[in-house]
Amino acid sequence: MALNCSTFSRLILGAQAAAEACTKRAVHLTCGRYRVCRWYSGVTHEENRVEQVGELVVPGSHRRILKDVLPFSAFLMDSFGRRHNYLRISLTEKCNLRCQYCMPQEGVMLTPRSQLLTAEELLTLARLFVREGVNKIRLTGGEPLIRPDVLHIIAELRKLEGLKTIAVTTNGMNLTRLLPSLKTAGVDLLNISLDTLVPAKFEFITRRKGFHKVMEGIEKAIEMGYNPVKVNCVVMRGLNEDELIDFVSLTEKKPLDVRFIEYMPFDGNRWNFKMMVSYQEMLDCIKQKWPNLEPVPGEETDTAKAFRVPGFRGQLGFITSMSEHFCGSCNRLRITADGNLKVCLFGNSEVSLRDFLRSGATEEELLHIIGTAVGRKKKQHAGMFNISQMKNRPMILIGG
Repeated sequence: MALNCSTFSRLILGAQAAAEACTKRAVHLTCGRYRVCRWYSGVTHEENRVEQVGELVVPGSHRRILKDVLPFSAFLMDSFGRRHNYLRISLTEKCNLRCQYCMPQEGVMLTPRSQLLTAEELLTLARLFVREGVNKIRLTGGEPLIRPDVLHIIAELRKLEGLKTIAVTTNGMNLTRLLPSLKTAGVDLLNISLDTLVPAKFEFITRRKGFHKVMEGIEKAIEMGYNPVKVNCVVMRGLNEDELIDFVSLTEKKPLDVRFIEYMPFDGNRWNFKMMVSYQEMLDCIKQKWPNLEPVPGEETDTAKAFRVPGFRGQLGFITSMSEHFCGSCNRLRITADGNLKVCLFGNSEVSLRDFLRSGATEEELLHIIGTAVGRKKKQHAGMFNISQMKNRPMILIGG
């Protein structure tokens, strides 16, 4: 719903005041043996970008001022020094599957189309985030490949200077048909959701048929040179934890990165702690088969703990959001299909960038709003048991 001028003015003034209070802060970062203290003024975008002065404290109490010691936008850095250079954008709330851990059995109330981001609005926000330092965008859903203009959106994103990686997370149902066009448009990375290798179990988990379409999509992606092809598997006790060995075996001859995801609580998915199989339990099970399983070094901001069976072509990983959170290195922000900015997957705090866009906010004003939200990001999520009691969207409406 559009905001009137009076309401909009109050929101802008409040956001600017909060942004100034939030961004006028010192961020302490360690760089080798040096301790860097950097202040952000929050007065204007130009000052935040140009007058970013670092105070370098060197041994012996000698001090000197350095210009642009850490050239990253203040609006995308939180109070704990985390740089958010990875943006996930949900293209749609719709999906052609009904996965049990993602969507309530009764379905979800979809947002009216008029309240969803248009392609133009989505690209406006993407340009703004990329200009500030985002270099990776992942398109999610719902199921992003059912959006009619998905190829146009990808092609336009590909034109953004500074954007290094465009990734897509898909359930694979439409992948075989669209893959040549996706590659031409500029998709760099593919994540394909697959929670079982048993067709009948696939139908039970997703409440739809389509197992063979997904497998065909995975094979097509490998054929077209995607390496690795990431396969996301949500592990649930009593449902598919008996297939861990079968999934790892897929990595022997194929360039797959199978990622086992701990079952996470979202509204309507009837999360139960007893159904969650922890990372350590999964790892112990796999090591019984392959005791020589070896860790694979990764980047600080990686969400998965990676491993490889020696001699296997692919690898496996564990996303341990519940048992061993990785909040300290989080570099991700999310925009929902209806235009809300979420700074944490498990947080219930959101701000509508859509409403500000449609009320005529300038880029400067949008940046202050974004900076305020990022600045309020908490050190870590509330923990698995508290999360399960918190009000949040169903995963399908988040783009998780």
